Amino acid sequence: MDSDCSSGGGSSGSALDFTFAFNDVNFSDRILRIEIQPDSPGSKPDPDDSLSGWARNRKRRRNDHLNMASDLAMQREEQILNCSMPDMEDGYGNQEEEIVAMIEELPAVVEMATNQVDDEVTQANEMSSSMDCSPVQVKTIHISSPILAAKSPFFYKLFSNGMKESEQRHVTVRIHASEEAALMDLLNFMYCNSLPRTTPSDLLDVLMAADKFEVASCMRYCSRLLRNLPMTCESALLYLDLPSTISMGDTVQPLTDAAKKFLAARFKDISKFQEEVLNLPLAGIEAVLSSDNLQVASEDAVYDFVLKWARTHYPKMEERREILSTRLLRFIRFPCMSCRKLKKVLGCNDFDPEIASKVVLDALFFKAEAPYRQRSLVAEEANTSSRRFVERAYKYRPVKVVEFELPRPQCIVYLDLTQGECAQLYPAGRVYSQAFHLGGQGFFLSAHCNMDQQSSFHCFGLFLGMQEKGSVAFAVDYEFASRTKPSEEFVSKYKGNYTFTGGKAVGYRNLFSVPWSAFMDDDSPYFIDGILHLRAELTIKQ
Repeated sequence: MDSDCSSGGGSSGSALDFTFAFNDVNFSDRILRIEIQPDSPGSKPDPDDSLSGWARNRKRRRNDHLNMASDLAMQREEQILNCSMPDMEDGYGNQEEEIVAMIEELPAVVEMATNQVDDEVTQANEMSSSMDCSPVQVKTIHISSPILAAKSPFFYKLFSNGMKESEQRHVTVRIHASEEAALMDLLNFMYCNSLPRTTPSDLLDVLMAADKFEVASCMRYCSRLLRNLPMTCESALLYLDLPSTISMGDTVQPLTDAAKKFLAARFKDISKFQEEVLNLPLAGIEAVLSSDNLQVASEDAVYDFVLKWARTHYPKMEERREILSTRLLRFIRFPCMSCRKLKKVLGCNDFDPEIASKVVLDALFFKAEAPYRQRSLVAEEANTSSRRFVERAYKYRPVKVVEFELPRPQCIVYLDLTQGECAQLYPAGRVYSQAFHLGGQGFFLSAHCNMDQQSSFHCFGLFLGMQEKGSVAFAVDYEFASRTKPSEEFVSKYKGNYTFTGGKAVGYRNLFSVPWSAFMDDDSPYFIDGILHLRAELTIKQ
């Protein structure tokens, strides 16, 4: 049920202002009695009003509530109406809370309590006795049940359950002292659709209270105000650490989405902020890894970083395997990894062997698909949360490699560049491919925008380089080709041979023998549907 409409179908009109009726006996049909129970002894709230202070207070309150037994003492003549909300699981604190509605003959009682399994009855009784001895402050407020019911499904169910007790005039709510201000602000919002205090910490307190009482319009309002405030790493991580019932709700989803986008943009260059990213909590690292714009050398580097993060935060093997399989593996785009790295995945002890085999097989099947089929699979994922086939903004462009052992060691390498990527090379840029291997040696391709041999105009060049430096001579025959219109078949553009000694590159400065402007022209025969398809054949000379 939407917060702005009762389940009976009536609209509350979110723009209406009933401030005049708040706590006014003339416009109220019930009395809300608020019993304010002190927080646990010795746990004073942090006076710091910043977000970090709010986070410390929330952690303290969460620990206090988890240590308290549920106190639901009733008189013999009391009848119980269970109007509790579904268990609210805190995604990162494992906190379970519920709101239990208790209807007595006089008065009706609603208690906000922590749901906890009672393993030992005697221990619970001792704790309940100590709670009963605590001084309790009481506030009373005149309320209008139609106004509250229209804003909150919880109050609607409480006031319309069909039992005679639902018509009693008095309703009691038990809360902790730390929740008092938030509850008062929430009640005020239900009358006037605004909040008197709008600091980040106050808004978060009201957001938590609104979730408990199912006031979706207030959750949406708090989310919008928080989203309009300047975002920081601290606030973004705090929004992602909200209980899962809040962070995953439609009303707060725009806030958590904004937090994820902020972190993804802030840490898009992992190599530049490696220590900071390594110290991020789980929710933060998930936000960073979900980005298509992550600037990394290759997906191999993402895989290595995820392992490093998991080993840092989860030193125990069982815990690490669990967090990798359930939370982090979906962010690694295995189909974009190199075959050499995929082979290492199969032998990695950090993964369950069955899971490792599945992700590697899925990646290899994707690599074996025809190009049109690969593009189709990528398109199918365009509007889904899964991005396993989508390439990121890799610093080294992915390549497809076919290897042969006989009659001579040989490999065929395919490199695709978009017309936009080529345009960004002008006037003196270059782009490198990911590494590929032949005869145990690592090679790479590099595409350049450079001047021709006479330095008279810019042109497109393609080069082949060997990674390893050393004195070992490595003789290679190579050939460069490009798909060309109208046949769209590969046409050879340059052949040569070279003896590599490591750290050197060889190629042709003007691969297509045309100026840069002709190469990039809309009618260029070298771009097919906006893609430049390059091929390099390497053969080891005997």
